[in-house]
Amino acid sequence: MSRSPLAGRKTVIYEGFADPPAIASGTPVRSCGDRLVFGAPVLGEQEIASVAECIRSQWIGLGGRVERFQEEFARYKGAPYALAVSSGTAAIHLALAALGIGAGDEVIAPSMTFCSTVHSIVHTGAKPVLVDCGSDSFNIDPAQVESRITPRTRAILVVHMCGRTCEMDPILEVARRYDLRVIEDCAHAIESTYHGNAAGLMGDVGCFSFYPTKSITTGDGGMVITRDSELLQRARVLSAQGMTADAWSRFVGKPGGYDVIEAGFKYNMTDLAAALGLPQLPKIEEHWRRRERLWAQYDEQLKELPLSLPGTDPESRHAYHLYTPLLRLEELRAGRKEIIAAFEAENIGAGIHYVPVHRQPYYRQQFGFVDSDFPNAAFVGERTLSLPLSPAMSDQDFCDVVTALARIFRYYSACV
Repeated sequence: MSRSPLAGRKTVIYEGFADPPAIASGTPVRSCGDRLVFGAPVLGEQEIASVAECIRSQWIGLGGRVERFQEEFARYKGAPYALAVSSGTAAIHLALAALGIGAGDEVIAPSMTFCSTVHSIVHTGAKPVLVDCGSDSFNIDPAQVESRITPRTRAILVVHMCGRTCEMDPILEVARRYDLRVIEDCAHAIESTYHGNAAGLMGDVGCFSFYPTKSITTGDGGMVITRDSELLQRARVLSAQGMTADAWSRFVGKPGGYDVIEAGFKYNMTDLAAALGLPQLPKIEEHWRRRERLWAQYDEQLKELPLSLPGTDPESRHAYHLYTPLLRLEELRAGRKEIIAAFEAENIGAGIHYVPVHRQPYYRQQFGFVDSDFPNAAFVGERTLSLPLSPAMSDQDFCDVVTALARIFRYYSACV
């Protein structure tokens, strides 16, 4: 891999970036036709050939490719059982349903997450009980979990935010004492470990996403992993309309016919989706190493800008899924909305991970959540900014991001 144009060069804030940003009539760092897409997947000829082969086979629904994708993902994670499904949201909903969680139950979850995590609780009929995050990790605060437990609490749903694992030891200890189930939302954490333990295998069930911005993409899709064979079997039945046999099993010669034993869902993955994912599995570690290098370069190049940079836990393996510095708004004469607009004007995409769930209108109205109950999530939610971080990024892409940020912050600096 070529050496970064910025490697070894110390950034001096604003020096050399006196030209105005694009939003102030300057020339954009990148042309409109060469926009840097946030979270671009790495898809090439192998993926194209795999999908074309699937189409030519005339079997594009649930079939042998899905089975192979499940097996190879399980092997990577060290999981005894895996079930490929249609989305990460479907994975969480299935996990909760397979655990028997429903109306009248409560599930503890973080406010700092994407809404689909908590939607899955609502869709079971259970009540979400939100907990604040740590101000540095963005993960659920273990110290607050026990105080939210009531006689109706059935489970704790943790989210490994941005690729860093939650502090699982105290969470699992509380779960054992109160006989609670633990679901891990690992949408950001395919490669992550906590003190040597794989994300997704510390609780009862782990749920993964293969959305286009994730480490592996199947266009959309997800995976459930567990050590519990009975749990996996119930999730499998629920994912296929509650049927005891699917079309593929009947096609390959297993006993014909089926019984409907649950009011299930249409949550299975297709062979067409699995065909896209299969060639990416052997590249997981290579792509992780590239993101790790980009993360380190961001840390070096951005340290003098008005950003609080994300940290890592040396005792755990970070997936480096999202690079999410916090804007130091007190040093700027603009809010996040203006900063993102300026970044977009440079033809570079950015993200927000996340506006916390308790601030979303539906959850405020339905459950009465207020900022004062989640001060850290509220603080992070106002300041977080996700920068492009993908193995598809070139060294020039990276250089353009840093250049754009420096000129934008110079323009909006409260001190300039």
